[in-house]
Amino acid sequence: MTAGLDHLIVGISLETFWGGVAAAAKLQEELTHRAGVGVAIGSTAAVAALKAFGARKIAVLTPHQQRGDDMVRLYLSEAGFDIGPPGGIEMRHPRAIAQMPAADIRDALKGLDGPDVDALLQVGTALPTVEIAAEAERWLNKPVLAINAVSYWDALRRCGIEDRVAGYGRILEEF
Repeated sequence: MTAGLDHLIVGISLETFWGGVAAAAKLQEELTHRAGVGVAIGSTAAVAALKAFGARKIAVLTPHQQRGDDMVRLYLSEAGFDIGPPGGIEMRHPRAIAQMPAADIRDALKGLDGPDVDALLQVGTALPTVEIAAEAERWLNKPVLAINAVSYWDALRRCGIEDRVAGYGRILEEF
């Protein structure tokens, strides 16, 4: 903390969904207390971003194994969202997540979309999706939220910073 931080962004997402909404709120509170500054976590940031868009029915892209996907779906259901069919990529080891080709991410997002889907959410902080999600919003014509972008957005807004940032998705450009 010698850097004099005003806020901290936790750079993991799956663990922040584990145990449901109450567990995530407790985790965020505990981390805030321990850090002595505000803390943004992926799960609560994702819910805030989805609500900003008024999304109800969502599709979720994850790079996790089935158990992780189940935890994310459970959390989001508990948070009040109707979740479409599973969209996991199911990578066998964490390093492979960061090495996922952009074309595969684009194909996965296209495969998740449907006329009844209000927004797409990508979880898994190592999956390189921020710029792809911003691009996908143009060809899918709906919000495509990358967990790293929404965590950054959430941290800015929790600090009272209302700056708009272009090129990384509508969440940072419009809200």
